[in-house]
Amino acid sequence: MTEAAVKYDIFQAIADPTRRSVLQLLAASDRPISNITEHFTISRTAVVKHLKILEQAELISAQKKGREKIYTLHRERLKEIEDWLQYFHLFWDNKLAQLQSMVEDH
Repeated sequence: MTEAAVKYDIFQAIADPTRRSVLQLLAASDRPISNITEHFTISRTAVVKHLKILEQAELISAQKKGREKIYTLHRERLKEIEDWLQYFHLFWDNKLAQLQSMVEDH
């Protein structure tokens, strides 16, 4: 399968700490690639590979403005992660409530 044909899911995309850092940068504001790369010690080529994976997961998009690409975060796509985590919040809230009940009963 060619690299262009690969489609990453959102959880694969956020599995890497560099990509999570990129998402944090873009949460603050849209940024050109030159600004993104200056936040990392890895090569521009490596940053571009991470950006492509985030694009394929539809977490970000790029728009050409002049000679630069400006990257934008798609916040609505993070809802999928939030929904998945919500299940575990409910699970732990329930377990903590059970523990509190046991402690208070004794």
